Formats: sequence, C-alpha cells, structure tokens
Amino acid sequence: MVKVCTLLVSLVVVLAILYDGGSAAEQEPRLLGTTENKLGIANWLKENGHEFIVSSDKEGPNSVFQKEIETADVLITTPFHPGYLTADLIERAKNLKLCITAGVGSDHIDLNAANKKKITVAEVSGSNVVSVAEHVVMSILLLVRNFVPAHEMIERGDWQVSQVARNAFDLEGKVVGTIGAGRIGYRVLQRLLPFDPKELLYYDYAPLPANAEQAVKARRVEDLAEFLSQCDVVTVNCPLHEGTRGLINKETLKHFKKGAWLVNTARGAICDRIAVKEAVESGQLNGYSGDVWDVQPAPRDHPWRTIKNPLGGGNGMVPHYSGTTLDAQARYANGTKDILDRWLKGEEQNPANVIVINGDYATKAYHPTNLPLDGQRK
Repeated sequence: MVKVCTLLVSLVVVLAILYDGGSAAEQEPRLLGTTENKLGIANWLKENGHEFIVSSDKEGPNSVFQKEIETADVLITTPFHPGYLTADLIERAKNLKLCITAGVGSDHIDLNAANKKKITVAEVSGSNVVSVAEHVVMSILLLVRNFVPAHEMIERGDWQVSQVARNAFDLEGKVVGTIGAGRIGYRVLQRLLPFDPKELLYYDYAPLPANAEQAVKARRVEDLAEFLSQCDVVTVNCPLHEGTRGLINKETLKHFKKGAWLVNTARGAICDRIAVKEAVESGQLNGYSGDVWDVQPAPRDHPWRTIKNPLGGGNGMVPHYSGTTLDAQARYANGTKDILDRWLKGEEQNPANVIVINGDYATKAYHPTNLPLDGQRK
C-alpha cells in the first residue's frame, strides 16, 4: 500500500470542478459527476465539517476554479470537464495537498509541478475500463459499417441503399490494432476476438504476459510505422504524456493503409487535429471516431465536428462520455470518496490509484523515464 503523509485538520477546503447537468441531472440523480449531484459526497463532507465548493466555471483568471484554487486543500476534477491545473496555478495554490481525478486520466494536471510541491495526484483506477472498451467497439463498428450516413439518410426520409452500402464492410477478416494494451486496450482486444478478425495487433512499450497475449490471440509489433501499415483499424488506448502527445500526426498518418479507420477514446491531443482532418478529407483515413478532443469542451468550429471522407461519411465523433456512463459514474464517485476519506484519515491509499506522491511518480504510465529520446513510447 502507498502511504500518504498529510496533516489532519478539522476543516479542509475541497474544490470540485464538474460539468453542469442541467435538467438531466435534476431528473437523474445517478448523474453523479455533475455540479448538481456533486459526486454524492456533499452531505458527507458537510457532516464532517469540511467546506465543499462545486462549480463548472473553469476558464480564465476570474473563474471560480482559478480564484478558489488559491486556498483549496483538495482539488477534484474530471476528464470530461477538466480543470487544467498548470504549473502557474500550482504555484498559486498555497494550500493544495491532494488532487483527485474523478475518473481515469490525470494529464490535465502538470505532474512535474505537482511533484515539486509534493502534491499527491490520484485517480479512480479501473472505474471506466469496461465503459470505454465497449465504446471503442461501438465506434469501430459504426465506422466500418458506415452507420452514421445510413442513419442520417433515414432521418432525411431518403432510401438509397447503394449510397451507404458502397462504403460498408464487415469487421470479420480485418486487421485491428490497439496503441496501448493496458486495462482498456486489453479489454478491447477481448471484445474484438469474437468478431473473428484476420489478426489482432498491439503496440505498447511493454509486452503482455504470454498467457494474456495468447488468450486474445494478439501479436505485438514493436515498430510504430510497421504496426500502422498492417492495420485496417487502429484504436488509441494509451495515456497522454510527453511521448504520446501528437503521436498520430502528418508523418505517422502516411504509414496507415489507405482507407483505414482510426478510433480515439484516449485523449484528443494524441492526434493532431489538422492532420486527422486532412487525412479523412483526402481519403487516407476512411473515418475518425471517438469522444475525446484536444480542448474540452470542443469549440463550435473544431474541425472534428464536421470532417467527412470523400463519400460524405467517416465521422463518429461524440462528446466525451464513453467513461461516464451511469455505471461508471457510480464507480468513480465511490472511488473519489474512498481516496478522500483515506487522505482525511491519514490512511494508506490503494497503490493502483496513485499517480504521483511525495515528489515522485508512482506509476509507469506517466513516468518520464518511460520515454526514449525520440519521444515515442518504448
């Protein structure tokens, strides 16, 4: 177990940056990740004498986030509406001791700056893995089967089968590869196996255990360009860090099979927005799908909202919600409470949840020493 050293006090200030649920959150109390339902911990914190500030306002110097971070002891935020905790904000956050990601993925926090201030960063490991893996499979299928244009045709009142069937394929017999074969990537491979693909590949800095690799009949390809050139479908399931930012770019896209499909439910910034747009519009990619954006919420003019392939399809983008199903929200809300409760009591944390602690990295997923000089993942 990982020991978290903390000074216990009678009152802590907990700041949570969540997304507004509006009428949906009022009607559905299981939307726990919203400002209305407050992760289900508001009463618990109040009963224990702590101050709990909840807001969605996170942009600019006059935002609730930037004002309240200066005195907060704990920051809770989510990957779905992230409060970007920069080195400058960490320097201003004089009391900050703990950052909790209600979900998985802490790339919205400057981890090096957190280490300098010995701020603990934790997330709810595994809370979203099933939810995201299912979304990946759905995204692959809707691209390969050309589903979105077919549905839009029905909405328009049209019926021209040839217009959608001309770019619809079977997943069976295709080569599918995942960039990253961790908790999510491996579950994607498991779920793809029954579709009888020609082959399942993975690209990762570390090989899977032999028995795990055999269970999904997957083959590791160590060179990224070689990996990309073999895949009909590529799905991105790795963390965002210095080695994966912009990993899918103008140069790497040249190695894709012409007409391949790309799915990204990891982090938007792993893919270069303009390079992906141009690849889809030229037909180098037959489609791009996912729920993560390089800026969230995505601006109205973000090119991924409207990109189309030459046949008018190939766009499966949605808001960032794959890991925030109602089932996932229950898991990450409970996990957030557990992390906070342990910290308040000075108890050890579950090691799987800790990203940085006591001025050092606790997980290989984010550790800079994983990154060789060329900036690619091992």
